[in-house]
Amino acid sequence: MKAEHYVGGAFRSDGSAFPLIAPADGFELGTVPEATREVVDDAVTAARSALRGPWGTASAEERAAALRSVADGIQARFEEFVDAEVADTGRPREFARTVDVPRAVGNFRAYADLLYGRPERAYTTRVPGWSAGAGEALNYTVRRPLGVVAVVSPWNLPLLLSTWKIAPALACGNAVVLKPSEETPSTATLLAHVIDDAGLPDGVFNVVHGHGPDAAGEFLTGHPDVDAIAFTGESATGAAIMRNAADHVTPVSFELGGKNPALVFADADIDAAVAGTVRSSFTHSGQICLCTERVYVERPIFDEFVTRLGERAGALDDYGPMISAEHRDKVLAYYRLARDEGATVVAGGGTPTFGDDRDGGFHVEPTVLTGLPESARAVREEIFGPVCHVAPFDTEDEALALANDSPYGLASTVWTRDLSRAHRVAPRVETGIVWVNCWNLRDLRTPFGGVKASGIGREGGEYSLDFFSEPVNVCIQI
Repeated sequence: MKAEHYVGGAFRSDGSAFPLIAPADGFELGTVPEATREVVDDAVTAARSALRGPWGTASAEERAAALRSVADGIQARFEEFVDAEVADTGRPREFARTVDVPRAVGNFRAYADLLYGRPERAYTTRVPGWSAGAGEALNYTVRRPLGVVAVVSPWNLPLLLSTWKIAPALACGNAVVLKPSEETPSTATLLAHVIDDAGLPDGVFNVVHGHGPDAAGEFLTGHPDVDAIAFTGESATGAAIMRNAADHVTPVSFELGGKNPALVFADADIDAAVAGTVRSSFTHSGQICLCTERVYVERPIFDEFVTRLGERAGALDDYGPMISAEHRDKVLAYYRLARDEGATVVAGGGTPTFGDDRDGGFHVEPTVLTGLPESARAVREEIFGPVCHVAPFDTEDEALALANDSPYGLASTVWTRDLSRAHRVAPRVETGIVWVNCWNLRDLRTPFGGVKASGIGREGGEYSLDFFSEPVNVCIQI
């Protein structure tokens, strides 16, 4: 799929081109147009114009039908989306077939289902007058769209995480300008084709490609005619976007980075805890914001857990590459730093050799570390690679103190057979999501997001609809 901008219902390739590199083998897949400020202006203008057209007066039923049409379009081109996602990210094909594309379809269908009665819901309440002689009044609340929404999506789950925002934004009647990661533009372009075929009015959905600082991302998030910004990515980028947004007091929804902890208690099912930690640390080569990088294990089972985790990590052979040479070098630099800080490398710690085209790609080994102090940079800072550090603890309070001693607070896992402990510990872990005896088990209706440096706001179900719409109170004196 050739990467193109999609602006006001038309595909275009304005701007200088930059290469798109396949992370699996380092080959060039094609080129991507870099959106100029003028292209971004055109996209925002087209979105604003769409709100003054039929989309601005479309009913909930009409918007739900549009979302279902988009879902059907993705489903009809399922394998094309799989091909595009695998080419851009290098992830295993099965992951794209079972997670990325089905979730994109599910996002549009879920918000079509949630839409009925939600954005136009009216709560009617008779309340006493607020001053002597005022009588009574009828108050009710309606919700209206925010307007033009900028969606900035990351490279790690490009289709899933962009549709996670696009679907509720459209459900609420907004118009969207999407800026996908420059590393993964293909499914965004393919989605634009699906939306174009679905017949949504011109300008309701737009795509602009390009980089972030002093480029398309900054032009979009600092645009004075953007009414809201939804972003998933690293915390430093979120802070930069927030500074841009501050000039226009633009509301933001951020899902940012994490240094996610796992707590493994001695009474846990150790088979399940090891298997779950392998999954939570090494899925998509650790390039998921929810992945575990800090593992705390109760001392009686610490040695056995470390040995078994290291064996499982060392046996992995289909884990995918880092997204780019730059990111591979960053992860490898953390591996070297961990050694310099005194880590014991239980498994991995370097680059694999395959003897085929993959040797030209950006792979690193799944890595298990022990022996670092909590002050070590490799323990404190988000690495975003296939690595975890394992440390022992002796008491429940110590485990919680270790887990919570982080500037991040996105997700955590707790492994225990003790139901009382699970209910006691989970609310005390300072993360937005706590999984008990599982990882990444998601119900799309539940709140998703982090605390501290891991984000602002919540996504999922009605929480997303609340962000993408504005409550308006109407008061009528009786």
